Parts: sequence; C-alpha cells; structure tokens
Amino acid sequence: MSMYGRDPWGGPLEIAADSATDDDRSRNLQDYDRAALSRPLDETQQSWLLGPGEQKKKKYVDLGCIIVSRKIFVWTVGTILAAGLLAGFITLIVKTVPRHHHRPPPPDNYTLALNKALMFFNAQRSGRLPKHNNVSWRGNSCLKDGEPDSLFKDLSGGYYDAGDAIKFNFPQSFAMTMLSWSVIEYSAKYEAAGELNHVKDVIKWGTDYFLKTFNHTADSIDRIVAQVGQGDTSGGTEPNDHYCWMRPEDIDYARPVTECNSCSDLAAEMAAALASASIVFKDNKAYSQKLVHGAKTLFKFSRDQRGRYSSGNKASMFYNSTGYWDEFVWGATWLYYATGNNSYLQLATTPGIAKHAGAFWGGPFYGVLSWDNKLAGAQVLLSRLRLFLSPGYPYEEILSTFHNQTSIFMCSFLPYYTSFNRTRGGMIQLNHGAPQPLQYVVNAAFLATLFSDYMKAADTPGWYCGPRFYSTDVLREFAETQMNYILGKNPRKMSYVVGFGNHYPKHVHHRGASIPKNKIKYNCKGGWKWRDSKKPNPNTIVGAMVAGPDRRDGFRDVRTNYNYTEPTLAGNAGLVAALVALSGDTTVGIDKNTIFSAVPPMFPTPPPPPAPWKP
Repeated sequence: MSMYGRDPWGGPLEIAADSATDDDRSRNLQDYDRAALSRPLDETQQSWLLGPGEQKKKKYVDLGCIIVSRKIFVWTVGTILAAGLLAGFITLIVKTVPRHHHRPPPPDNYTLALNKALMFFNAQRSGRLPKHNNVSWRGNSCLKDGEPDSLFKDLSGGYYDAGDAIKFNFPQSFAMTMLSWSVIEYSAKYEAAGELNHVKDVIKWGTDYFLKTFNHTADSIDRIVAQVGQGDTSGGTEPNDHYCWMRPEDIDYARPVTECNSCSDLAAEMAAALASASIVFKDNKAYSQKLVHGAKTLFKFSRDQRGRYSSGNKASMFYNSTGYWDEFVWGATWLYYATGNNSYLQLATTPGIAKHAGAFWGGPFYGVLSWDNKLAGAQVLLSRLRLFLSPGYPYEEILSTFHNQTSIFMCSFLPYYTSFNRTRGGMIQLNHGAPQPLQYVVNAAFLATLFSDYMKAADTPGWYCGPRFYSTDVLREFAETQMNYILGKNPRKMSYVVGFGNHYPKHVHHRGASIPKNKIKYNCKGGWKWRDSKKPNPNTIVGAMVAGPDRRDGFRDVRTNYNYTEPTLAGNAGLVAALVALSGDTTVGIDKNTIFSAVPPMFPTPPPPPAPWKP
C-alpha cells in the first residue's frame, strides 16, 4: 500500500507504505533527488529547500486545479454553514413572531366630523349633478332656472340655501368665501384629511354658478342676480319654495329670478368669493384670471351703484343686510390679496370706510362674524398683513388699530370676560340668546384658532387683555370647547352634526331629506304629510349642522321648528372652516405665504418729516 502527496514542483509524490524495504525507500529517494536537481528552482522551491528553520511548512488541500490553505478552507466552509444556520434562524423568527404594522393614528374627532360636514354641500347642489356626488337620494333638479329671454337664461347650478330650494346669493357667496379662506390657510390639513380635492370641488361648484349671475366678461355692469326661487311667509297659497314641501327633483312651480341694480353688499361679497377662490385655484391660471376679472367687475359695480340688496324686497325677511361698509372692507381686502393692487389696500384701510363699518364704536355684536357682518373677518385678515409683511407707512396706523381691535374681540371670547353670556353647558351666546346660535359659534371658533396660529407663526407667544397676558393656547382651548359642545359634549349629549356620533337630530327641517325617494312624485301639498310626520327622516343628510339649541341648552328635534333643526350653507361653511383648523397634527399651522402669492414685495414709504419747529 502506498500514499500520495504532491511534490512542490507539481508532480505526484508516491511514498511507500511501511511494509516496503529500506532499500526500496533509498532507491526511490535517490531517483527523486536526481529528478529534482535536474530542474531549475523557482522561489517557492527555493524556500521549501531552506527547511523549517527558515520557512514554516504549510499544509494544503487539493481542490482540483486550485490549491488553498487547509485553514482557509475550513474557515470558509464553517462560515458558509454558520451563515446558513443564522439565515434559517432569522427566517423562523420572522415567520413565527407576530407582525406589528406601523399604522398612522386613527383620525381625531375634528377630522371625522370634517369628512362628514363637507358632504352637506353635496346634498345641497342644484342643477345637473356630477357622477361623483355620492348622495344617493339626490338627483338633477331645477335645470330650467333662469329667464329665457334675458342675459340670465341659464341659472342652473349653485346651492340651495337650507331646507328649502331657494338660492340666496348673499349667504351663498359668504359660504364660498369662508371655504376658500380655510383652504388658503389650511390646505395641508385638508390634504391630510383626504378632503382637499373635495372642498375645491365644492367651491368651484359655487363660483361656476356665480359667473352665471352677472356679465362676467364685461368690465362694467348694471345689474346682478340676487336670488332664484321665492319664499313667502305671508300665509298665502301660491306655490313657492316655502309653501310647498317637495323634493327639489320634483319642483314644477315657477321659480322667479330676483335681480338688483343697487346692491353694494351683495356685489362686494360676491367679489370676495371670487377673489378668494382665485387664490385657491391659482395653479389653474385661466380659471383664476377669470375669477379675478369677475371680482373686479363686481367690486366696481358695488362702489358705483350704492345700496342694500335686501332693501324693499322679500329677501329682508330671510337674509336682511344691515349695511354694505363692512363688505367694502372685506371685498377690498380679498381683492388686494388676489391682485396685489395697492388701490384695494388703500380702500380697505380708509378710516372713513372703517368707521362706517362700525370698527370704532363696538356694540353688542362687535367681533361676531356672520353672513351679514364681515368686519371681524376683515380685521383678522388685515392683522395678518401687519404680522407678516409689516407694510409700514401709510398703512401702519390703521392696521395697528385693526390689530388691536382683533385682540380686543378675541378677549371677549374668553370666559373671564362678560361681553357674551354662556349657557350652563358652556356654549357662548354670540347672538345674545336668539335662535339659531351655532352659525355664530363656529365662525368664532375658526377666527380664534386662526388668530392663534397667526401669532404662533409670527413667534408671538400671546397677547394682552388689559393688564393680563394670555397664551395663544387659550384661544385654541376656547375653540375646542365650543366645537366639542357642538359635537356632543353638552347637557343633552347630542351631536348637532347629523351623522356624527350615535345621538344626533333625526327630524332635520329639510325637504329632500324628509321625503322618501320611492319613484312617487309628491306635489306641492302632497309632501306636507312628510313635513308633519313624527317619524325620522327617511334620508340622512350627513354632515348637516342644525340651527342648534336655545339659551338654556334645550333642543327640540322637531322637523317643523326650523329654529332648532334647519341647517344652512353659511352655518356649515363656518363648521368646515373651524373643524379643519382644529383637525390633525397640532404642530401643523397655517400656510404662511400662499395668500401673499400675488402681493409684490413691499418697500414702505418713509413717513413725511415732522413740521418745522416754530418758537
């Protein structure tokens, strides 16, 4: 038996087994030595011949044509085996240990309520509805609105005001302005709630309709549409939008169009709606410019043809305007932001106009924003200009006054002051105990949150109410308290937003929601049985904020009592604005710059030198 190694020159080396004779071993080694000496030596061979004293001997493993160190071979194989075992162990752990998905936190109550509140506008749409309207019990309605032989032959579209089918342009335009304002300030929060495209669609449905209500391609106009449809509280029997109780889809009675030639308040509010929406749609340049042009035309008309839109007509019974000076300040401010034209800022900061608007005399409704009085909103908007752009002279004096007045009426919202009473349940009575209070509450909650966010963005920790200093957080707490009351934290444990929570009004004063969609057409009086029914509405008008409780926190869920159960466009617009301002991540504030996108850089004019001293 013999064993083989490998000689250093690459040839096989046969070594005899122990059974071979010594002579055989000697002859083999002599032959081997002669062969080795006959070859030239390379470095490897030379080092081998030096012996173990100079060069350590290495053991090798033959892997075919590759020679590797035995230690390296063992280490490599061991590493591969260890890696395989480790990979298998990790795979086993991954498959057996329960997985924990990193999901975002659930939406807060304000976000959930926001998702519902916007649906109300889908339920109020007039005209040919889009396929994505998502209100199953609504359909196309009032497609023939308009006057066939006039400029206003097509007035389809827009929104029904409340539980009836009248389109009042005055509160409707205020509602669109409020929604646009909320988008401009809080677009990131709308995006986070998944509602940005929805709210923009709601706004465009309104502005598209407004463009039909005047000659929007002209630079000058002499009339605009004030409303479509007619209400009557005289007790007559003529079919109209109040006497009849019908689904809008079934209306077959005449719907007159009311025009006006002297309506500064309405025209300036519509101008504000189009101007603010032009900022919302600034990425759609053609549409934005169309809105700006229309806003300019309307505002010029409002200044040229002075008068109140509700003077001497039936609108005074429903949405009576008490004046137009506040709309001048409001509309001019929005046009300044939309165009950057200083002439609008000059008008908005004219002390005489502000005085006529009631900026300097206070009164029981001072600081109360509503569809009738926009002064508080204009003051907050102009305080924003001072906080972030500081235009200086000649605007600083009046802007400083507006800023101080804003601070004062923010103080009046706090429970430490007695400007407004509160119900025992905590609701602030901004309309001093009169019916339908919630529309004023949501507007105040929006303004308070907004002004708080303005101060935070301007690195202002708070403000003074007399000698006392209050943190900006106090305003947010006020807003949260009021919105929580509306969402169910009240003595009746009732949510005043339909569809939010488990306990909400079931007998909403609303024609479409109260009449079943059962392929039966109920005529003018035929729907009365549904109006007077004690049963809950067959259709849920999701997101509708009803008029609200009384001054004692009482509420009657009765369909025929609109002072408790009727929702409105203006009220829901304020609701949406307040909800989005409070929703989501509290560290996400306002969009500081978008509203200024059309405003050129400001280089304040230095004030005039003082008069020369006279001895």
